[in-house]
Amino acid sequence: MPVLVASDLDRTLIYSAAALALTMPDARAPRLLCVEVHESKPLSYMTETAARLLTELGDAAVFVPTTTRTRKQYQRINLPGPEPAYAICANGGHLLVDGVSDPDWHARVTARLADECAPLAEVQEHLLRAADPVWVRKHRVADDLFAYLVVERELLDEDWVKELAVWAENRGWTVSLQGRKIYAVPKPLTKSAAMREVARRTGAELTLAAGDSLLDTDLLLAADQGWRPGHGELADAGFTAPSLRVLPDRGVLAGERILREFLGAVRGA
Repeated sequence: MPVLVASDLDRTLIYSAAALALTMPDARAPRLLCVEVHESKPLSYMTETAARLLTELGDAAVFVPTTTRTRKQYQRINLPGPEPAYAICANGGHLLVDGVSDPDWHARVTARLADECAPLAEVQEHLLRAADPVWVRKHRVADDLFAYLVVERELLDEDWVKELAVWAENRGWTVSLQGRKIYAVPKPLTKSAAMREVARRTGAELTLAAGDSLLDTDLLLAADQGWRPGHGELADAGFTAPSLRVLPDRGVLAGERILREFLGAVRGA
């Protein structure tokens, strides 16, 4: 039976320049591979060693990139290794099969959102009205499924984020602060539901997962075994679970460590 590996991407396997956390002497810094270009500029990286490990993982397991990114944002990424047959985008709102969104899956997700939580328009309107223009740089809607703000983090009032989380909770939504982005996501929109669907389709009996943010919580709890790095929202909150391994590694070297852990678990299965 195949092993399914569902991993978050940003700040889990791939890292922006600001998130690399290269704390070692310059001469000992790892060689980096650029895996994303945006507007003709390099944007995301992994170590060359991580790239080799990901290639090995793609040959040994069903590797499923699992991201809150939109389909368009995901398709900018050029990961090493075999092209994944499945990818999860928009926090589970789109299940890509050979690069194309499965329309039946998307229809099921949108029907559930309509039944179980406040509409996107209400949340979007609240964000537009309540967020302070002093620290907001962009308002965005992702694939007509959820909303997020791009903010100046040093100017952000984090009490406002806590108040937004309470407001959203009462409407069936979750708030997550990741770097310079504040996400508002419907609670039924989950990575774990899409992972279970891929497991069903592939016949995988063992599921492995990794992630660093609040939006990865359900994925980590749903997997048979999970890993989180020493940075991110979950690390800040001290999140743990019986099936979760907490790694001390931070920054781009955490991505390398997570891939080693995945490969060890796949080969030991």
